Amino acid sequence: MGTEKPKIACLPNGPYYLLNDLTPREIPNIQKSNGDACGTITGVALCRCGGSNNKPFCDGTHGKNGFTDKKLTDGGLNKRDNYVGNQITIHDNRRICAHAGHCTDNLNSVFKLRKEPWIDADGASVEDIINTIKKCPSGALSYTVDNTEHRDQDRLPMVTVTKDGPYAVTGGIELVDQVQGEGASTEHYTLCRCGGSKNKPFCDGTHWHIGFKDEKN
Repeated sequence: MGTEKPKIACLPNGPYYLLNDLTPREIPNIQKSNGDACGTITGVALCRCGGSNNKPFCDGTHGKNGFTDKKLTDGGLNKRDNYVGNQITIHDNRRICAHAGHCTDNLNSVFKLRKEPWIDADGASVEDIINTIKKCPSGALSYTVDNTEHRDQDRLPMVTVTKDGPYAVTGGIELVDQVQGEGASTEHYTLCRCGGSKNKPFCDGTHWHIGFKDEKN
C-alpha cells in the first residue's frame, strides 16, 4: 500500500468510497483491447443510505430506497461560537455536531444540556475540559489556550463504524470535494450512515431519532 493517506469520496446519491491505496495497481486476468493490463486504485464502497444488508458495505440498496444526498439545512447554524473562560476558550459549531453526548454526559458542569449559554468555560479544570473535547468525534468542539488553538490530534487514519451511529473518521483522511463547517477539524469528523441527516454527508444525530440499527456491528 502507498504512503499517501486514504481519501473518502461521496458518490452522487450513492455510497462513500474509501480510497485506501491511491497508487494504480494492475488487476490480474483482465486486459485492454491492445493487450495492456488494466489498473485501478484500491478502495471500498461504504453504505450511507442506511439500508444495506451488508453493512457497513454498500450492496446497491441506495438505488432502490430513493436515497438522496441532498443537503436540507440552510446553513444558518454553520458558525463557530466562542465561550471565553479565565484560562480556556471553547469553540463550538452546532452545524457539525453528531450529538454523541461525550461532552454533556461526561462533563455536565461545563456542557449544559438544554441551558443557555450551554457552555461554561470556567465550569471545570482546564485539564478536564481538554480531555472531554478530545473525545468529540465530529470536530464541533475545539479550544484555545494561551492564544493557541487546538483543533486536531495526531492519529493514524481510521474509519470507525460506531454502534448504531455514524462513521467516525480520524487521522486526517481527506473528504474529497466537500465543504466542511466553519472552524471544523479536517483531522476528525463524522459521516452519516443512517441516510437521514439533513446535513449530509455529515452526521447531525438523526440516527438517534429514527432508531437506526446495525445489529451486525
